Amino acid sequence: MGLDYSYEVFLPARGVAGALAGLPALAPPRRDVPPLAVTLPGRGRVDLPYTSWFKSDPVDCSAGGDLRLDLSVLCGPDPAVDAYAAESHLEPVGPGRFDIGYVYLTVRFAPALHPRHASLQFTAATSRMSRLFEESAGIREAFTGFTAAVGGVCCLLDTESETSRVRWLDGGPADETVPGPRFPGYRELVAAWPG
Repeated sequence: MGLDYSYEVFLPARGVAGALAGLPALAPPRRDVPPLAVTLPGRGRVDLPYTSWFKSDPVDCSAGGDLRLDLSVLCGPDPAVDAYAAESHLEPVGPGRFDIGYVYLTVRFAPALHPRHASLQFTAATSRMSRLFEESAGIREAFTGFTAAVGGVCCLLDTESETSRVRWLDGGPADETVPGPRFPGYRELVAAWPG
């Protein structure tokens, strides 16, 4: 089994619909698929230009649970992205922007550890992409920029190790570990979030 590194964005649960609506800034819409109808907890509905498990069938999350989306992420160039693009034979999709390929998004509407906050976990599809998540400042800026844009309270990089890297916290970029000196565990990190 390969590496499955991920960026996880946490935001107040009431902001999930807005975050999903803001996804096209991070992940370009798929024009070759019909809109995906998603019913959210509380009975709200959004139509998304992505697939769920590579299908466009309506998804009902009104009773909670998780939502899984398949999407591609855009990022700016940096040495790690340039090397990845060269190895993968990727062409820029716009001025200084690369589509790095499929990323799997899991939306958790109210996880037990932090029920007032939802999480959007973006998982790399390959081991090479996982290493790119860890090495690239452009990828980090794409996810922390998305976190800021959707009113997120925290963004973590999970590298499948004993610690996660905090990349966004308290309204700005961060570089700390959990567990670490400031946050001995995840409960202490969650306790620091507003709302």
